[in-house]
Amino acid sequence: MGAAVSSWYLARTVANEGQLGVVSGTALETVVTRRLQNGDEGGHMREALAHFPYPEVAEEILAKFYKPEGRQGKPFRPMRRLSLEAHTEHDQLAVASNFVEVWLAKQSGNGKVGINFLEKLQTATPAALYGAMLAGVDAILMGAGIPREIPQLMTDFAQGKSGHLSIDSDRPAGMAAPILEFNPLESFGKAPELPRPAFLAIVTAEVLASYLARDEVTRPDGFVVEHFMAGGHNAPPRKLQDTETGYGPKDEANIEKVADVGLPFWLAGGRATPASVTEAINAGAEGVQVGSLFALSNESGLLPEYREQMLQAARDGNLRVRTDHRASPTGFPFKVVQLPGTVGDAETYKARPRLCDLGYLRSSHIDEAGKVSYRCAAEPDSPFLKKGGDEPDLEGRICLCNGLVAAVGLGQERPDGYKEAPLLTLGATTSDVEGMLKEFPNGWSAVDVVNRLKSGIPAGANA
Repeated sequence: MGAAVSSWYLARTVANEGQLGVVSGTALETVVTRRLQNGDEGGHMREALAHFPYPEVAEEILAKFYKPEGRQGKPFRPMRRLSLEAHTEHDQLAVASNFVEVWLAKQSGNGKVGINFLEKLQTATPAALYGAMLAGVDAILMGAGIPREIPQLMTDFAQGKSGHLSIDSDRPAGMAAPILEFNPLESFGKAPELPRPAFLAIVTAEVLASYLARDEVTRPDGFVVEHFMAGGHNAPPRKLQDTETGYGPKDEANIEKVADVGLPFWLAGGRATPASVTEAINAGAEGVQVGSLFALSNESGLLPEYREQMLQAARDGNLRVRTDHRASPTGFPFKVVQLPGTVGDAETYKARPRLCDLGYLRSSHIDEAGKVSYRCAAEPDSPFLKKGGDEPDLEGRICLCNGLVAAVGLGQERPDGYKEAPLLTLGATTSDVEGMLKEFPNGWSAVDVVNRLKSGIPAGANA
């Protein structure tokens, strides 16, 4: 969920407890370079870059972004936005940034570390995935789409080959999808063979699990079966319902049919209690994936002030999480925490000037002549409409990119003095948070979460 909420430090802590610690793979080149511009407190970014196998690239990154004295009130350096065209310098930065986060998570222990990518961020995927593999990541997790080409991409990189990914785009009928290539040999001058991590596809329905598993080329090593109560992006409902979340019974995965596919699986979304762990394992799952309780733990990447605001709201019985079907420019529903001073608050949202300068969620559009344009429904109205966007698509859109990095203390400060407000996301099952507070009223550590969940493992089960 979010960007750098599940940071290297949180993932390392969980991994050292014998569980799979997962770092967020979203916008890591922005996260790592902004940490460097803030002075790299603790020296962790520089330590990891010192172990990057291509020192000349690491040196260039440090020369460009590292500021020992911090930014001293200046804005963060602007970044090149993702596109369908390969760009060696940006690819090198993406590889190095993902290497940094995974490498740090894997230090000081023998635990397993994964990284979570969004399928919707296709133009970011090849270089980011390669960087994670270069650091020895143990598992790749991916949702928010149909990750049919990821197993082959991983295999190609593991064999030292160039990797290719088809990019979804709005294009004329009959025109082939554009292909994005990442060639390690071109970017770094060498392409060693690498260990191939496990691939866990995040799915919301048994139909998608069955589809991916039927062909060796698309088959993952397992699934995370995510309920629509999970935080962050959710799969759209089959049909929008007149319910609080917009979902209905037909949006529930058939766990028995997922089990029949024959691959290992974990349950996610509203599964953060010992009883949920017991239920999941008894249903044939390996265990559960949990986000919100770790996002609210002491080791979370969230700024402590935002974490404490959410905990206090939960103590007061006022923690509200809205399933917003308009917020994300992707068109996917997104869970938004409603707190004053955050983008989830109506007044704060209205006060923000529309701007798209990070651009991770931009979509590509190709005309008959092959000319490519990019647009985001959270960008200013005029350019969006000039590039062929539809006016109704603008309503209610939130700049997720800027809001999510602001939540971890890396928000942009504009030359005119405007500071990006945070966007916070949690799962909608706030009772899990309230239950945790009964046992840990002053907050909790990631280890506390692990131990509480492990108490639900049935005797004799290996989870």
